[in-house]
Amino acid sequence: MKRLKYLIVGTGGVGGSIAAFLTLAGKNVSCIARGESLKAIKQRGMIFHSDMKGDYPHLPVKAYSEEEYTDKADAIFVTVKGYSIDSIGDILRKAAHDKTVVIPVLNVYGTGKRIKQLVPEINVLDGCIYIVGFKSGVGEISQLGEVFHLVFGVPSWATCDDDLLTQVTADLLDAGIKTTLSDDINRDTFIKWSYISAMSVTGAYYDIPMGPIQHPGKERDTFIGLTKESAAIGERLGIDFGCDMVEHHLKVMDSLDPESTASMQKDLKAGNQSEIQGQLFDIIALGKELGVATPVYDEVVKKFR
Repeated sequence: MKRLKYLIVGTGGVGGSIAAFLTLAGKNVSCIARGESLKAIKQRGMIFHSDMKGDYPHLPVKAYSEEEYTDKADAIFVTVKGYSIDSIGDILRKAAHDKTVVIPVLNVYGTGKRIKQLVPEINVLDGCIYIVGFKSGVGEISQLGEVFHLVFGVPSWATCDDDLLTQVTADLLDAGIKTTLSDDINRDTFIKWSYISAMSVTGAYYDIPMGPIQHPGKERDTFIGLTKESAAIGERLGIDFGCDMVEHHLKVMDSLDPESTASMQKDLKAGNQSEIQGQLFDIIALGKELGVATPVYDEVVKKFR
């Protein structure tokens, strides 16, 4: 097997962590960065703090601007925020060859299809990720806890060489990233959307880290209520989850660092652009479209209108 070339589009907590883990494993990985982050990583490497890998003050991650990157990647991970999807078309066209696979791992359901519509000539898969990772400084990434699970698969609109999928999976596993090649990526991306929405919305509504949600109380009840409502939406869409959604979500929630917070919550608190549209308003809108009642969502959304 040839040595694959990886490109990470977006160097926030998720993209930066993927790039760092692949770099530490000796894989051929580059990332697209901007502004002061790009300058800092070029000058002294990425500062990377990881509960799984340790601390690296000068990790030699290869970083480029969109204009500087001239190579062709075999696999491109898209890790930008949902509101930035429309801005990535040019770099995907520039960096892809005829067999490249694009693997989006965002927090909003349906992003694979959106990217495919943006670049119909490129083979776009779909995916999601479970991780607590965030920008902790300029060119600095922190990864907390022992949860780092990347799920990807081939959706109905795509085809992919099995050998390439096998090698991407092997490289991620070799880098220490738990990886699942999904047999139903539509199901798995919906489950992640449901989870990240319940987690982010509960944390932002009460302005708390994960700790209080991990114990009995009104915060945990809200998390469970949101989960049940999004699960009802998924069932109306005909998705067979193959698990109890409440049980699944609580298991993931209870495994997190109790001091961690969701990225949407961090962005809202800092007054930055956030993914609140995709993680809150879109779920309520889909529920109304499908005739699914969402009383818990309807109550918490009052804080954010």
